[in-house]
Amino acid sequence: MRLDKYLKVSRVIKRRTVANEACDAGRVTVNGKAAKASAEIKIGDIIEVRFGNSGTAFEVLSLKETVRKEDAAAMYRLIGNMG
Repeated sequence: MRLDKYLKVSRVIKRRTVANEACDAGRVTVNGKAAKASAEIKIGDIIEVRFGNSGTAFEVLSLKETVRKEDAAAMYRLIGNMG
């Protein structure tokens, strides 16, 4: 699954266009490397998203094309907040 779609479906970022912009600005890393919006995500990947001086790291637990809002948080495991 593409990184930008995963961020939207899991509701880490609310809109896919915003996810695209965050990736283009270099604020998203996958397994410690800057990632483009088109990067392929696999189960077990560690994604870090930074906004301003803070950020969040989480591990991918599942990949689903669609998910209900109540179930979105089950797609990842929060590792920690940065800064």
